[in-house]
Amino acid sequence: MTEPRSFVPLTERAVLAVRGEDAGSFLQGLISNDIAKATPARAIFAALLTAQGKYLFDFLIAATEAGWLIETEADRLPDLLRRLTMYRLRAKVELDDQSAAYRSYALPGALAAGFELAAEPGACRAFGGGLLFVDPRLAALGLRAILPAAAGDAPLRAAGLAPAERPAYDRLRLALGVPEGSGDLAVERATLLESGFEELHGVDFQKGCFVGQELTARMKYRGLVKKRLLPVRFDGPAPAPGTIIRRGAKEAGEIRSSLPGQGLALLRLEQLQAAGEQPPLLADDTIVTPVKPNWVNF
Repeated sequence: MTEPRSFVPLTERAVLAVRGEDAGSFLQGLISNDIAKATPARAIFAALLTAQGKYLFDFLIAATEAGWLIETEADRLPDLLRRLTMYRLRAKVELDDQSAAYRSYALPGALAAGFELAAEPGACRAFGGGLLFVDPRLAALGLRAILPAAAGDAPLRAAGLAPAERPAYDRLRLALGVPEGSGDLAVERATLLESGFEELHGVDFQKGCFVGQELTARMKYRGLVKKRLLPVRFDGPAPAPGTIIRRGAKEAGEIRSSLPGQGLALLRLEQLQAAGEQPPLLADDTIVTPVKPNWVNF
C-alpha cells in the first residue's frame, strides 16, 4: 500500500535532452511511439529497439519549449547517448546529458486531481520549474516529476507531500505489472508486445517506420506473442531474478524482478492456459502464482 500524498526520489533515473531543428524527425524515425504525441500537455512512454526488434532502452518523454526530455536509467544513459549519436549522422540535433540538472520523483497513488491534472496517462503540466505528469504507462501508478536539481524536492514538500521509502513505489509498480528498465526487460531479448507496451501506450502502429518495427508489427498482426510479462505472488522466499519457473518438468518462464511476496515474471502463455489439473508453478521451491492485471489483454 502506498503512503498518502508522498513522493519517492528515483535516484537511479536520469535525463537526456534532445534539441535542435531536426530533433522531432530524428526521434520519430527511431522510437516506438509517435513523438508528435509528446507535447507540453502530454508525456509519452516509448522504447528504442535493435534492428531485429529486441529491447534496448525504455523511457518517458516530456516536451519542453526547447525540445524533449528523455527520462531513463541513469547507469545506461551513456550507452543510450552513444547509440543516439550513431544515428544522428548529419541531422541538426543536440544530445545533452542533463543528469546533473534534473531529478526524477514518483508520486504514487491517485494524486492527479490535487495537482489540476486529468487522471489520464501522460497528462502533463509545468510544476516547480520542471514538469509534472500522470505516468504515461498507467494512470494508476500515479504521477512523475522531473524537477531542477537546484530546487531539490522543495516544490513537492511545498505542495504538502512527504518523502517515502522506495518500496512505496516499487510495490505498487510490480503489483500493477508495469515494467521499468533493464531489471524487468532483458536487453536484446525482450520484445515490446510480450512486455505490455501496446496496452501501456508505448508503441504506435500508425506512425510509420521505426527501428525494430518489422518484428513488432509481425508479432501483432500474426499473433506471434507466446509469452507475457505479468505480476506474480510468491508463496515462500522471493526467487532471485533470472530464476527459471517450471510446471513439472516443463519450463514455464523466468523471474524478472522480485521483492518479498511479489515480483514480475515472463511466463509462457501455453502454461498459463493449460487445462485440467496441473502441478503448481515453481521457481526453485517457491510456488509462483500469476496475477493478470485488468489492463492486460490476451
